[in-house]
Amino acid sequence: MRIGWLRKHSDYQRVYREGVRRSAPLLTYFFAPQSLQRSSSDGADAPAPATRVGLTAGRVLGNAVARNRIKRRMRAAVAQHREELPCGMDVVLHPRATVRDVPFAEIERDLLRVFRAVPSLEHFAAEAAKTPPRPAHAGRKPRAKAGAPAAPARQNADDRSRQ
Repeated sequence: MRIGWLRKHSDYQRVYREGVRRSAPLLTYFFAPQSLQRSSSDGADAPAPATRVGLTAGRVLGNAVARNRIKRRMRAAVAQHREELPCGMDVVLHPRATVRDVPFAEIERDLLRVFRAVPSLEHFAAEAAKTPPRPAHAGRKPRAKAGAPAAPARQNADDRSRQ
């Protein structure tokens, strides 16, 4: 099976927004089905799209040399176990800082466990049909509209007693 890499910022954002987050001992991963815009528009039976993998390495992992070493090791592990990934999914991997100090075999084991945990496209669609969609504002406080008067400041008990 061919493996592709996520390249665009918008693809990463879509996986974060529409996908599922899971954790493993050495990394956190997100997965989502590929967007419909990538599918064939001619109506013919197109082969299943190749799974795409994205890899991030933030500054918390160390300096540029350390981050590049982590990414090299992760890419090598992904390349060795790409046949375990289901077709048609986008997966984003966020390695933890502990990945710097573990042997490569342990990275491979953890990544293989992650790849086997990513559901197939059909299974993901069936699960998504069962659960209601999350509201767009889930967990966020609504912003005040421009030009709207600011909400009055809350008074604490000391301020009220002085009045």
